[in-house]
Amino acid sequence: MTNSGNGPGNVRFLLRDKVILLSPGDNVAVARHDLRPGFELTGPEGIIPVRDEISAGHKVALCAIPANSRITKYAHIIGEARRLIQPGEWVHTHNIRPVQDPDRHGPAADRPAPPEFDAALPRTFLGYRRPDGSVGTRNYIAIVATGSCSSHVCGAIASEFGRVRADGFDGVVAIPHAEGCGHHEGSDTRQLERTLKGIIVSPNVGAVIVVALGCEENRLSKYRFVQDVGYGRPAALLEIQNIGGTLKTISEGVRKTGEMIEVVRNLRRAEESVEHLRVGLNCGGSDAFSGISANPALGYASDLIIAAGGTSVLAETPEIFGAEQLLTRRAVDSNTGTKLVRFVRRYQEYAEGFGATTESNPSQGNLAGGISNILEKSLGPVMKGGITMLANAVDYAEPVRGTGLVFMNTPSYDPVSLTGLAAGGVNVIAFTTGRGTAIGSPVVPVLKISSNTPVFLTMHDNIDLNAGDIIDGSSDIREKGTEIYRHLLRVASGELTKSELLGHHEFVPWRIGPVM
Repeated sequence: MTNSGNGPGNVRFLLRDKVILLSPGDNVAVARHDLRPGFELTGPEGIIPVRDEISAGHKVALCAIPANSRITKYAHIIGEARRLIQPGEWVHTHNIRPVQDPDRHGPAADRPAPPEFDAALPRTFLGYRRPDGSVGTRNYIAIVATGSCSSHVCGAIASEFGRVRADGFDGVVAIPHAEGCGHHEGSDTRQLERTLKGIIVSPNVGAVIVVALGCEENRLSKYRFVQDVGYGRPAALLEIQNIGGTLKTISEGVRKTGEMIEVVRNLRRAEESVEHLRVGLNCGGSDAFSGISANPALGYASDLIIAAGGTSVLAETPEIFGAEQLLTRRAVDSNTGTKLVRFVRRYQEYAEGFGATTESNPSQGNLAGGISNILEKSLGPVMKGGITMLANAVDYAEPVRGTGLVFMNTPSYDPVSLTGLAAGGVNVIAFTTGRGTAIGSPVVPVLKISSNTPVFLTMHDNIDLNAGDIIDGSSDIREKGTEIYRHLLRVASGELTKSELLGHHEFVPWRIGPVM
């Protein structure tokens, strides 16, 4: 609602119609719509004249903020004022100074109450049960390269079958990558091996062919476990140098894949408990609305998954820098909290080894979307983990065991993070975005959720759900979180996501060390 203001040419609005106040004690609010000089915002504390052009998603000062004093959002400190900031001023990188470790807490300090689960919500999905007891949401034949030298052959084998889908069979997918040789023998080789093994034993993989050149660092012998009785799925190992070159290997791979299809396509979905659902939680291209709409709504859905007996896996270590205490405080025990802190410290040391700092994140897109520094950004992504207690923390691509909320140590670079989650055993991924994204995964369906309505409308081909109606005022966190929960179960039961329909198969293992 608008009224004429007292000043010439001024237009007056109710504060709540133009901005979002995230906590009563905050001294900044988020612009719901674009603001400009000449607007006046009326609230409980009086009239605030807008002094700058302020884009939607950016921050506006609600009161005078003295130089060197704290700036608060989400009831948390996000920085200090570089100078006096007047009410109605734009608050961003030009007048915010980052602060270090503003709010430290010991691990396992809180015991949040578990969320209530509505008895009317479904507790089952239709999945593929594997011999090891895991349950897949998809049924793929994966053609896995041990290294870059066999990646072309893997792609050629898979391309012979196009994008074939049928009842009980989701298709043949290639897993090419640029690693596998030129590594320093050590952490890099071990991590790549763990990542590829995780894909091979993924609950979404019904059969596998592993292809090697024959002389690479990542040797084919590391994957002979697929021939053991315990693997329990159709499998084959192909070595290009031994078979006699590219064309002969492609021919042999096509022959074996054809045989596997006849076996795999006979599998059928059956009703399974949500306790077999492992949901990866990721975000990319975030904006200032992400922490207000999509992330907390996904957090509510995550709490529902866990309340129904399932598992949620929160990733992206650089996305929690400065906000890790919000997870460690609700760790199930001090060891779990300490393990998470070690991952954060180790990642910071890793980044510093390349001359990077925590302020290398946010990205330019994040900054353009209204996020001013890593601390403000981290307060948004951590909300994807809801309020449930932190049950465990695991390293990159490490198998996720048990149920509840788990944290995985991954980069924030989306294709690398999603690869780690898939290798860790998640069978569906929920991905929030504020700027828009087009990413997917070769073996795990990726459900994308926008934080605002404009990006949902602009990138409708890529984004499955809109949480922007929370910003628009036509939905709330609980309603949207419940909608996400229901949608995740439909995807787990076979409903295709936009990324699957478009054929997105991004797969990028985390390379740690030098190229030798």
